[in-house]
Amino acid sequence: MKRKNVVYAASAAGLAGLLGLTVLSLPAGADEDPQLPQVAPEQLVESVLTSTPPALTGTVRVDNALGLPALPGVGEGTSGMLGDGTSTLRLWNDGQGHKRVAVPSSDGEVTIVDDGSAVWKWDSASRTVTRTDEGDRGPGRHPGGPGAPGGDPAAQDPAALSREIVGQLRRSSEVAVDGTARVAGRDAYELVLTPKPTERTVLREVRFAVDAETRSPLEVTVLTNGSDEPALRAGFSELELGAPDPAMFRFTPPAGARVEEHPRGERPEHRGPGHADGRRPAVVGEGWDTVVVTELPDFSGGQAPPESPRGGHGAERPDPQAMLRQVGKPVSGPWGEGHLISTEVGSALVTSDGRVAAGAVPEQVLTEAIGTPR
Repeated sequence: MKRKNVVYAASAAGLAGLLGLTVLSLPAGADEDPQLPQVAPEQLVESVLTSTPPALTGTVRVDNALGLPALPGVGEGTSGMLGDGTSTLRLWNDGQGHKRVAVPSSDGEVTIVDDGSAVWKWDSASRTVTRTDEGDRGPGRHPGGPGAPGGDPAAQDPAALSREIVGQLRRSSEVAVDGTARVAGRDAYELVLTPKPTERTVLREVRFAVDAETRSPLEVTVLTNGSDEPALRAGFSELELGAPDPAMFRFTPPAGARVEEHPRGERPEHRGPGHADGRRPAVVGEGWDTVVVTELPDFSGGQAPPESPRGGHGAERPDPQAMLRQVGKPVSGPWGEGHLISTEVGSALVTSDGRVAAGAVPEQVLTEAIGTPR
């Protein structure tokens, strides 16, 4: 459950590099809604959680209306999907745990391959390969989750993320089946999760289009309070079921590429307010109220910043606090001083001493979770 908490909370707010928000849905299109046998909501939920992901090749489209301010120094590729607008990616899945994702960028492409023993990330613009052992990911951590954007194919897969969200929110939600739809030529049920009245969240509901045959989610839509327009929409625009060529799940670093090992993942902890240990994320709350508390990287004391996604080794990145002064609103309280970055689906609070709290929740919930000044 800790892993699902982190994935959901990290999917719910918008600070690039800390919050990877890539889930959401496509319009069903102009086709007539299909006539399908009735299914009980809990039965549909259970089938989503227990279904075997099918082998497939598809195109995923992400429509983003988060209202996230432009972040200076944030590169293209998977993190570029945080910007408002429409983006697409290609996805291959053999149904046996191997995945491949290709994300176009303005100056190249980011390719992520999970071969079953390691996750490879190839950035053609910087000619950099990052390799992460499967064992280094550990429970509670996607390489594409907080602190390492875009490193895990599961983080780009609407079906995988939908299962995470459904599993996390089902007990704190009112669950309903709201008709049917056609998505990428497939008949689907519309599953709707609405937060119970006791939940403190800025989200109104999350909708999933669930394939009627495979019971694999095809699309997700996130709706917020006060608006009838989706804040985020992503899902399959094209889909072909069947096993791709096995060669798609093998990766060899291109000649001349720089190969790096991804830092070993840490296990997130469930803690009380504000108790992030070092830069390991702590999960505060459950369900729709979940908040992730972590810390900004510390490049003080002569420590060199990590390599820029678009530059050479040791290339400087913008100072995080300087970025926050440009895009965040100054705030203060018993927890200290800092900046608040708000989006349509949540917010992130970053304190002047480097603590970060983020979630699909109002500011008050973040300040309760952040704790007291160090």
